[in-house]
Amino acid sequence: MVTTQVPAPRRRRGGREGTVSGATAVNVVLVVATIYFLLPLVWVLVAATKSPGDLFSSFGLWFSDSPQAWENLVTLFTQDGGIFTRWVLNSILYSGAGALVAMVLSAACGYAIAKYSFWGREALFSTILGGVLVPATVIALPLYFLLNTVGLTGTYWAVLLPSMVSPFGVYLARIHANASVPDEIIEAARIDGAGDLRIFATMAVRMMSPALVTIFLFQFVTIWNNYLLPLVMLNDTKTFPVTLGLTLWNSQTQRDPMFYQLVVTGSAVSAVLLVVLMVAMQRFWRADLTAGATKG
Repeated sequence: MVTTQVPAPRRRRGGREGTVSGATAVNVVLVVATIYFLLPLVWVLVAATKSPGDLFSSFGLWFSDSPQAWENLVTLFTQDGGIFTRWVLNSILYSGAGALVAMVLSAACGYAIAKYSFWGREALFSTILGGVLVPATVIALPLYFLLNTVGLTGTYWAVLLPSMVSPFGVYLARIHANASVPDEIIEAARIDGAGDLRIFATMAVRMMSPALVTIFLFQFVTIWNNYLLPLVMLNDTKTFPVTLGLTLWNSQTQRDPMFYQLVVTGSAVSAVLLVVLMVAMQRFWRADLTAGATKG
């Protein structure tokens, strides 16, 4: 009996080489994007250590011969009676309170749309989702007239109330509730006698925690960087956030060039605060998106 030995098929090198070249191209794009986004941050941090004279006469991405970071910080926090500290606290209030309430409302709304069946559910969700597509410039003037009617313009509530709504947060909360909160767990909790509010507060919120942190951070950064809404609503410098306050100083640079350094140093402090917040809450993003769910 004669046996015929079939030669083993040869592996194609083209597929592996294509995968390696594709991964290399992706890494190159990511490195270029990282440099693109970090370059302004590096520039503003370096510029915050320079004197007003060195700000324009030295290389932008390197320190001057006589750095004065501490002097710039002292000048920043003592200018105009220390108004910058007030602006930072206002930004923390607007961003922190607004993002916290927006996170809670988005979680409750997204969970309800995901786990309860009621008439007009999809129409309601489509309407909320449509709010993501509406530019802030379109609703700024109607919001002003609405809040002016009830006498809230010029107060903290004029910025806080619009900041407490996040259509994107509702969308993200619904998607995550569908993926991370199994219906079996909800039914088991109901059989054990738990009410809907207790199920949401003690179980669903824990399973949705990565999405809730994402909603909080997105809304916090959005409110912190918001310029148009405070510009329309506020008229007292004591209620200004950092964005509006630095713009006020920037408008005075033609009168006194010293304000250039104040604006740059203030921008650096604002950026560092956001970076610290992101790093502090990064560990929540590493949590398993299905933590606590049943496994089949």
